[in-house]
This record gives sequence, structure tokens and C-alpha cells, in this order.
Amino acid sequence: MAILQLFPTNSQFSCHLKPPATLDRGIVFNEKVRYLKALKVKPEKAFHLNPILRSSPLAVLESVTRCLYSLGVPRTAMGRILDMHPVLLTCDPYSQLYPLLDFLLHEVRIPFPDVHLCILRCPRLLVSSVDNQLRPTLLLLRELGFCGPHSLTCQTTLLLVSSVEDTILPKLEFLKSLGFTHIEVCNMVVRSPGLLTLSVKKNLVPKVEFFLKEMNGDVAELKRFPQYFSFSLERRIKPRFGRLRQLGVSMPLEDMLKVSDGGFNARLLELRFKTLEFGVGQYL
Repeated sequence: MAILQLFPTNSQFSCHLKPPATLDRGIVFNEKVRYLKALKVKPEKAFHLNPILRSSPLAVLESVTRCLYSLGVPRTAMGRILDMHPVLLTCDPYSQLYPLLDFLLHEVRIPFPDVHLCILRCPRLLVSSVDNQLRPTLLLLRELGFCGPHSLTCQTTLLLVSSVEDTILPKLEFLKSLGFTHIEVCNMVVRSPGLLTLSVKKNLVPKVEFFLKEMNGDVAELKRFPQYFSFSLERRIKPRFGRLRQLGVSMPLEDMLKVSDGGFNARLLELRFKTLEFGVGQYL
């Protein structure tokens, strides 16, 4: 009897030694799942895209969320960001997140209260290398004129995640191919930063072709109103130009596109009345 008590059987080992370790791992895993769900992060997606997450302590996740919260990111938005970029769940805040904060504060010169707005507008900032991605793009943007009164703000820091070689330079070259000088292109993108976020093939080319071929436009007008490119070709440009052409009237691009639907209809009516008055006057 004493021997049995001193040397437990295999079944006794399996009951008293192995299960606790398994149970501990299961408990920790379930805690992580509950934590992710509480953040509105899809656990299956997070574990698939970030396999390291399975073996990472819950404390790692908590340190990341505390860091984001300290940057001003509200908990309601945190889940969306972490679900979008699950790799952040196991990052080291001191080597990956705080360097971004330092860059935004001291190089881009974003006021601290606006840092969270930069992140909310462009979460990709959190997973972009300061040295390899953000700083080189900042230097180019400053060369283009994004400095002084036109410095980047929380609304335009999303430009920093654009690749210099693959994204920004091709757009600049396309605009120059239309006959614009380098200085004119710089003025255009500073006045309308959204130009640098648009696809050349899917956005810029179709709009230029429609403007030149269908609207018989003058490229000089695009210099005066580069915001033309930021409007939807199918939802605004074509429908409004179609109505102008139908009535046989015209108006500058800015007047045609910037106003609301109500404002456009009012201007259209005014132009129509002027046309009718002019026509009647000819016969008096």
C-alpha cells in the first residue's frame, strides 16, 4: 500500500501532472479570445494573420492597447485598427509605436492632441517603418512644397504611407505629361493633396480623357482647379456636364463641381433664364 502511494501509477500521473499544464494553456488562450472579442477583434482572423499571437502572453496584448490609449486612440476605434492590422497585437510599443510618436511630434510637427487623429485617419502609419517609409516620403513632400503654411496636418499625414517610387513619382510624371511644369505640378498637389492618393490608371487618366475629349476642356483650367480630379467621374462630373450640354450652357469647372446639388440646380436655372432673356432680347 505504501509503495503504491510513493510511486503513483501512470493513470495517476496523467490525472495530477499533465492536465494542469494543458488547462493553464487552455485558460490563457480562452482569456486572449475573450480579450480580443471585447476589443471587437475577430480572433480567427487575428490568429491566422499573426501566428505569434497564439503563444504570446495576454500581458503583451494589454501593453499594446495601453500604448494606443496613451496616444489618444479611443477604445471604440482600437478594435477596428487592431482587426485591420493584427500584427500590432504582439508588437513592442517601445521599438515600434513610440518611435512613430516621436517622428510625428518632432519631425512632422503634429501637435500631440492631433496624433490620434492621424492614426484614426490612416492606421497604416502604425505598421510603416519610420526609416524606410515615412521619413523618405516626408522629405519628398517637403520638396514639393508641403512645408510652412502648407505643412502636413492630421488630415494629410496619410500621404506619408505612399511609396515614393511606386506611388508619388508616377503621379507627378503623369501630370507633367499633360504639359504642366514641375512648379505647376507642385502647386497643384499642394492645393489639392488628394491628387497624390488617386490611381493614375483608374482615376486620373479617365478624368483627363473625359475633360479633354467630351468637355473640350483646356488644360489651363485644370491648373486653376486641380480639385477637379477629386470628384467622382460617374457620380458628379458626367451627370452635371450632361445637364449643361443638354441645356446648351456652360460654366467654369469650379462652379460646376464645388457646389451642392441644390446650388448647382440653382445656378443651372439662373443660366437658363439668362439664355432665354438673351434670346428674347434678340427679337425685340
